[in-house]
Amino acid sequence: MNTHASSVNYLNHETGFKSWFMTLDHKRLGLMYMWSTFAAMLLGGSFALLLRFELFSPGKDLVSKDVYNHLFTLHGAVMIFLVIIPSIPAALGNFVLPLMLGAKDVAFPKINRLSYHLYLIGAVLLVLAILTGGLDTGWTFYTPYSTSTDTSVVIAVFGAFVIGFSSIFTGLNFIATIHKMRPPGMTWFKMPLLCWALYATSVIQILATPVLGIALLLIAAERIMGVGIFDPALGGDPVLFQHLFWFYSHPAVYVMILPAMGVLSELFSTYSRKHIFGYSFIAYSSIAIAIVSFIVWGHHLYVSGQSALVSIIFSALTYTVAIPSAIKVFNWVATMYKGSISFTTGMVSAMSVIWLFGIGGLTGLWMANLSTDMHLHDTYFVVSHFHFVMVGSALFSYLGGVHHWWPKMFGVMYDEAKGRFWTIVSFLGFNLTFLPQFLMGTRGMPRRYFDYHPQYEYLNKISTIGAAMIGLAVFMIFWNLWRSLKTGKKASPNPWGAATLEWQCASPPTPHNFDEAPAVGDPYDMSLIQFKSDEEGYLPINPCEHDPLICKVESTEA
Repeated sequence: MNTHASSVNYLNHETGFKSWFMTLDHKRLGLMYMWSTFAAMLLGGSFALLLRFELFSPGKDLVSKDVYNHLFTLHGAVMIFLVIIPSIPAALGNFVLPLMLGAKDVAFPKINRLSYHLYLIGAVLLVLAILTGGLDTGWTFYTPYSTSTDTSVVIAVFGAFVIGFSSIFTGLNFIATIHKMRPPGMTWFKMPLLCWALYATSVIQILATPVLGIALLLIAAERIMGVGIFDPALGGDPVLFQHLFWFYSHPAVYVMILPAMGVLSELFSTYSRKHIFGYSFIAYSSIAIAIVSFIVWGHHLYVSGQSALVSIIFSALTYTVAIPSAIKVFNWVATMYKGSISFTTGMVSAMSVIWLFGIGGLTGLWMANLSTDMHLHDTYFVVSHFHFVMVGSALFSYLGGVHHWWPKMFGVMYDEAKGRFWTIVSFLGFNLTFLPQFLMGTRGMPRRYFDYHPQYEYLNKISTIGAAMIGLAVFMIFWNLWRSLKTGKKASPNPWGAATLEWQCASPPTPHNFDEAPAVGDPYDMSLIQFKSDEEGYLPINPCEHDPLICKVESTEA
């Protein structure tokens, strides 16, 4: 099962720009998504650093008020639409999902390629908006400002609209793949939990994204044709846009975090050398989160003038989201209990998320509460809560997943000590950045402001120092991974001792993934994995010896 860098694999079996850009190979498309999201992360992160340096002290430090407005809008738009939403589903999901199912590709390879091309077109349109007047509406495109500002709103909303189509096509592909391409013996409750998470995410993408697309097209129509849809000066209703936007954007929160939860389930089981605790509860909780996500959008509109009864109902519904989320966290901790934990870079990232998601989730209960939300609405408390859940939890999970599957992607090992060190630095920097913002918010500092009262200065200074730590750490993480491509030690097919099917093929995989159909077993039964040698790493034992029913199913299908 061992593979050499010189052997034929998906990376070298064809060369040249066209072979990559026009590829139908899910692995190559996953890598291109990954490099694209890394580039977007550096762009959006650079905007964030400029914002924080401007806020280091009161008054103007680096940029003008107008430039500041452009920066925070573009930071949000780039990080959400180009990084967090597509990162795990499109990048890791594309690479890993067919391998986890023992399949040769996704159900619709050409649609998969179209999804990536649409992502690129949307990204180009957003960059074009930056170069042709910028964008200063906030990433939410709130009306009536987005229908009256002189900046490049139409180009930007078309970019987000196109990216939405990319998201829908990816979701359709994943659902079809999971339904139709599971191997004999892999029932629903023998799928890896990442597959469950991607399935639930895909349902949200398909059902919610069209609503955002409609809302963005209506903004463009109002600006181009002057019809009154959202602008009250033309007889429109700006609150209508908020309902349409948040009907998509709150489920989109779970498009960002549900795949991250799937990655975490893989990491905790693998690096604890234990079967995942409460498999069925974690699987069902993913579906529960997807369902509940569609009926809680109204908690974003507590101060919009909606009726008190509706606000109370939305508050109660929002609290219910905490239940399936808490189930996952409890089961991850229980998985680690009495496990043989390996503190790899992936595991350090996963354990960081327990803290980050815990704080983000618990502070979300304050936002769900009517009385506290009235005071905290539109303050830095919201900024910090959002970043703990979305940026901290989702991106740390993404980077943990990248480190976990990096040996499978490229057949090389990165420097573990450096990866672990810079992950810890980024974790400390993240807390240094956003914990002070909770204090700012409770004391009344409004978000998105260019200037602030001197009483908040020392907290802003601490926050800016933390942001600089994050920027340095993320750059060094990327550098450590990039350097491993030339200097990294050759990876065995299964360096971590994981039990899911993707570790039964070569590292890196061949163009067709598997030379022979992999034997399907329990994806978290570590007793089916044995260590052979330093060169071979961990190898799977035939699960038929442990579960004769699998062999019976396979022979029946044959």
